[in-house]
Amino acid sequence: MQPIKRTILLTGASSGIGRAIARNLLQQGHHVLGVSRDSGKFIRQMDNFTPVLLDLSRLNDIPQKIRELEQAFPQIDAAVFCAGRGQFGSVEEFSYAQIEDLMMLNFTSNAFLVKALLPALKRKDHSDLIFIGSEAALKGSRKGAMYCAAKFAVRGFTQALREECGKSNVRVCLINPGMVKTEFFEQLSFEPGDEASNFIEPTDVAEAVSYVLNSRVQIVIDEINLSPLNKVVKFKKSPD
Repeated sequence: MQPIKRTILLTGASSGIGRAIARNLLQQGHHVLGVSRDSGKFIRQMDNFTPVLLDLSRLNDIPQKIRELEQAFPQIDAAVFCAGRGQFGSVEEFSYAQIEDLMMLNFTSNAFLVKALLPALKRKDHSDLIFIGSEAALKGSRKGAMYCAAKFAVRGFTQALREECGKSNVRVCLINPGMVKTEFFEQLSFEPGDEASNFIEPTDVAEAVSYVLNSRVQIVIDEINLSPLNKVVKFKKSPD
């Protein structure tokens, strides 16, 4: 067995982009701590993969869980934040609770995780924080006020965090994909078009994460925007 390269905390590891990133990292010989609120989705044991049960909507559980993980895996030297969900509609269509829940999962939980992880990461010789954002962080869109707000918050957070970490060995990167062909769209009224040029594959995002992690330690890759060659949005027919 090849020696472990790095130990990486990965949220949203059970599906979609997060699952593709986990596979990619494991193939490279990294140890992945895969965070999910349903660890039952990891039905097969894999070398160097540790499932971590954590519901990120329970913010008060995050600090203690990170303390436990750092005690069990003091070699953690990177984190990739993939967890999130999409919900679209006009502001008036959201309940107050839905607004709070969307912001909490897509932004606030990331801030809690970073606050808990950062002291130990700053003591490392080299460490990375990689956030999976969205094209929704770059431009507001109709029916996307709340989702865009959450992703804009992540983008502003990473920009400021990068400045705060500028004198440490912590690198901060944001990856903004366009529409990625995953189950993300199953509960939404739209999805990318059917042609291969209409969407991004989860493996494309995984390759971008790999590029950042494997880049020369003396440089910082601030932000990567990934877009399909031909953007096509397909609206689903509503059931009669």
